[in-house]
Amino acid sequence: MGLLTNKHKEILLGPLSRNNPVVIQMLGICSALAVTSKLEPSIVMAVSVTVVVAFANVIISLLRHTIPNRIRIIVQLVVVAALVTIVSEVLKAFAYDVNKQLSVFVGLIITNCILMGRLEAFALGNGPWASFLDGIGNGVGYGLILVIIGFFRELFGSGTLLGYPVIPKICYDWGYTDNGLMILPPMALIVVAVIIWVHRARNRELQEN
Repeated sequence: MGLLTNKHKEILLGPLSRNNPVVIQMLGICSALAVTSKLEPSIVMAVSVTVVVAFANVIISLLRHTIPNRIRIIVQLVVVAALVTIVSEVLKAFAYDVNKQLSVFVGLIITNCILMGRLEAFALGNGPWASFLDGIGNGVGYGLILVIIGFFRELFGSGTLLGYPVIPKICYDWGYTDNGLMILPPMALIVVAVIIWVHRARNRELQEN
């Protein structure tokens, strides 16, 4: 059997759209609102959560037959906290400015509902490889939404992408101004709502066809 069977492909690719953790399961929305005013922290948070979910899934899957049921939540929290600490230290060492932008939100990855949801719903009942794919799929599905939100908020709110100006100066000369509302948290909620609306409208059309 290959490394990617049809079942594995569904586990990996399902969360990217059909079973996306943000727009379908409504998980991780708080962090989507908090860290997406710029594209760079959105990408860093997306990668961080993906790494933590994937490796936490693998570790819990490997330990699933040895963890007493009455303390499984505690064990999961310890594993996630250890991984989040490692990610935080790596960011401090190699991306200090971004780590400062993310502030406490890196530490709060441990409270992300996606993490505990995947550990409880998948890793405790499946093998390490499938759990790893599930973690990657859900992390990337979550990160994809963060990147989309961060892209539009930075573009229309600051006129930049990854800190580089992308809107020509002539547009400002003609009267264009950046929309300061886009960098405020309420606009993140509106962008999320638009993404959910577009996603569900598209899925409805595909089902009808």
